[in-house]
Amino acid sequence: MEVTQTNAQGLRREFKVVLAAADIAERVEGQLAEVQAKARIPGFRPGKVPVSHLKRLYGRSIMAEVVQDAVNEANRKIVEDNQLRLAMDPKIDFPRDAEEIEKAFEARADFAFTVALEVLPKIEVGGFEDIEIERLIADVSGADVDQVLTRLAEQNRTYTPKGDEAAAEKGDKATLDFVGKIDGEPFEGGSGENVDVVLGSNRFIPGFEEQIEGMKSGESRTIAVTLPENYSAAKLAGKAATFDITLKGAAAPAEVEIGDEFAKGFGFEDLGQLKDKIRENVERDHLAASRGKWKRDLLDALDKKYVFDVPEGMVAQEFDAVWRTVEAEQKRSGRSYEDDNTTEAAARADYLKIAERRVRLGLLLAEIGQKAEIKVSDEEVSQALAQRARAFPGQEKTVWEYYRKNPSALAEIRAPLFEEKVVDYVISQVKLSDKKISKDELFKANGEDANETISEAMPE
Repeated sequence: MEVTQTNAQGLRREFKVVLAAADIAERVEGQLAEVQAKARIPGFRPGKVPVSHLKRLYGRSIMAEVVQDAVNEANRKIVEDNQLRLAMDPKIDFPRDAEEIEKAFEARADFAFTVALEVLPKIEVGGFEDIEIERLIADVSGADVDQVLTRLAEQNRTYTPKGDEAAAEKGDKATLDFVGKIDGEPFEGGSGENVDVVLGSNRFIPGFEEQIEGMKSGESRTIAVTLPENYSAAKLAGKAATFDITLKGAAAPAEVEIGDEFAKGFGFEDLGQLKDKIRENVERDHLAASRGKWKRDLLDALDKKYVFDVPEGMVAQEFDAVWRTVEAEQKRSGRSYEDDNTTEAAARADYLKIAERRVRLGLLLAEIGQKAEIKVSDEEVSQALAQRARAFPGQEKTVWEYYRKNPSALAEIRAPLFEEKVVDYVISQVKLSDKKISKDELFKANGEDANETISEAMPE
């Protein structure tokens, strides 16, 4: 076998592999000899089947095995002789001329093919002392705990039905039937029956709940609203709509006494223990928000500090995965490129940059982790897998077995664990300073609404 490098440009490498006709014949004869020793064919004694007959029967399949063995051998030789680290599996290009292939299969001519591949870039990882990261810290106040406690009480409040002649008021739970219309025609997702809404909770379209106030049980009313710009169906966002509403009933909120008995309803000994649990959950959420912010800042700094070529094949693979997600989200939401003030070409260019960044940072973190000898233990993987399985109540065993039987799926569990360990290692090497800020500032910096995180702090 003769292997010759024919191209080396950037991270791309190309090799020409030539398998001599004599070598092909020798390999085929060797395979035929093995088949002859084992073949059991009617009309012939064991081990006495003529090679010419075996060649007619199995020649094509044996030649295919010879070629596959040659490809595998060539790939190993290329990697070992050139000390290459492959980015992805090599691409094999066989001759397209039928006559040329036929001659090679009959061992009347040499068989040549090309091997194209991409190698991983060489990354020189230095120190991280020149990177400065600000870590945002928000202390948990008593007011934060009380806010969660109040929301918890509201969600568990009981309601007492009001009489038919009583008007629905702010704070009441109203039960509604409604049909939403645009230009007089009902629109998808705009109708509901026996829907409960607490008036004043601002859970519905702006202006909707206020216009229910004053209605009595059995009364119907048509209200006008403007669908918000972030409405789930993008094509309807910002449009004027009407809702034909019938109030089925209203219930007044009962007073909730937040004390030890209230806490016992959630399995705690007293109110103090419930508050401790809420504080613990809020602190967890603050730490997660803080980590999300400084991690992005750290990755931005690493992306700026380390600039190197990335394998096009890996970028293409990552882009395809990202783009599938984008298209699925568009299909789900009904949004178009025009709705986002862009074009498909511009969106593709933007997401290609995202894919390149992800690949670059992934390679960099892998190199840092390897150099620092960072490992993820089997026990850590098992713990993460158990947590993943618990997200599917009643199917834990099925989920567990699926991941255990699929190495590639299990690698998806291990990869983020490795990444977080590497990130922790790097952050320990940079210039890190803490900055105290408010809760609202913390979540705003992290692109979140502090009020939307309250439910996450609720005790389970």
